[in-house]
Amino acid sequence: MVKDDLCITVPSYFRCPISLDVMESPVSLCTGVTYDRTSIQRWLDGGNNTCPATMQVLQTKELVPNHTLQRLIKIWSESGSVRTRPGNIQPTHQPSSITQDNVHELINQLENELQNTDKDSSFQIYTISRLILFAKDVEENGKLLASAGGDRLLPLLIAAFGNKQLVKDLEVFEKFVQLCNIILQQPVKADSVEGRSNSPLISRFDIGKEFKSSMIIGLSQGRSELRTAIAKLLEITSNLYLEGRNLISEDDQIYSELLRLIASMDCKPEAMDSSLSCLICLSLTKRNRAKIVRNGGVGVLAKALSESELSVSLTEKVLKLLEMVSTCKEGRVEICRNEICVEAIVKNVLKVTNVGSEHAVTILWSLCCLFGDKKAQEYVTKSNGMAKILLLMQSNCSVAVRQMSSDLLKVFRHRSKSSFLSCYDTKTTHIMPF
Repeated sequence: MVKDDLCITVPSYFRCPISLDVMESPVSLCTGVTYDRTSIQRWLDGGNNTCPATMQVLQTKELVPNHTLQRLIKIWSESGSVRTRPGNIQPTHQPSSITQDNVHELINQLENELQNTDKDSSFQIYTISRLILFAKDVEENGKLLASAGGDRLLPLLIAAFGNKQLVKDLEVFEKFVQLCNIILQQPVKADSVEGRSNSPLISRFDIGKEFKSSMIIGLSQGRSELRTAIAKLLEITSNLYLEGRNLISEDDQIYSELLRLIASMDCKPEAMDSSLSCLICLSLTKRNRAKIVRNGGVGVLAKALSESELSVSLTEKVLKLLEMVSTCKEGRVEICRNEICVEAIVKNVLKVTNVGSEHAVTILWSLCCLFGDKKAQEYVTKSNGMAKILLLMQSNCSVAVRQMSSDLLKVFRHRSKSSFLSCYDTKTTHIMPF
């Protein structure tokens, strides 16, 4: 795992108005607007005869290389201030930005484009990109977008995932997923899960096997940003749509790909957070916990917990997921076999909030007390776990944590008082409660 790089501010005229990425081969249309060659060529190949930015009809489709701009971009890219990935670069202002006055017009335009299945997906990407920029500019814009036409766009966006040509173009696919997330993440009037499930957006949310297949393709073949967006979409749909959760949870490849995202060396906190949240949601159904274990979940989570510099919130999510899988037989067996996992759980008992401590202690209590696993007891002893449990009992922990901690101490006292004492530093033995 690597830490986030610093974000670099990019002059807006270095970015392609269609893809929003820094241009590699800038070319100009007869309207004077410059695009990256790959993006504008895809637009023109889709049968369009207008300039995407100005919507003027093109008198000629000739692409003129903009060598001056290309040299400027090269100089800027090679300067000492730019040493990071393109995904971390942020624009100085929103290119081709839109206002609240014309957001309705763009929504109607996108709705018509999505309904016209004969058109190439490149015809839609410019409109979607502008709506995404609008929604990300100000928090209120996302709410406006969802309320202005989210209930109309969402079914069409989901249906588009069944288009094999769309899924093949991972860049376009990513934009579709991002827009779905923006619409679905907007709060609804009712705070309860039941209220959210009955919201206009969710009531029109219909997914099938084609949706699941598309998500698997994106997770297995897409770049980090697409995989993160898909993990977020799966998390949202699993939380809000029970039928969707059941469909998603059927395929083992979903679990393996989400775990692969967590295990990847370049996994960003946002990607890990979305993957963990999705797996936690899927684990609400008990039979799914064994699927996580079968796909190597315990090993992946143990490695993340022991080797990565995780934030407190991510550490707590890892512990929560481990607690959930420890309730199934397969999960307990794998955790007890994995000394690194048990040691990592012990290590984090005192490093998180009360909620995280409760997850950690619950796992240890389940393994050592409820099921009396000798291997787990041995690993906890070797990692000086009881000293940490003693210290935890002196803190402002909950009644439940205090009771489980007391049970753990009793188990280890009965194992062997002499060997039990030998595992403590002398500075902590004086606080033993027996």
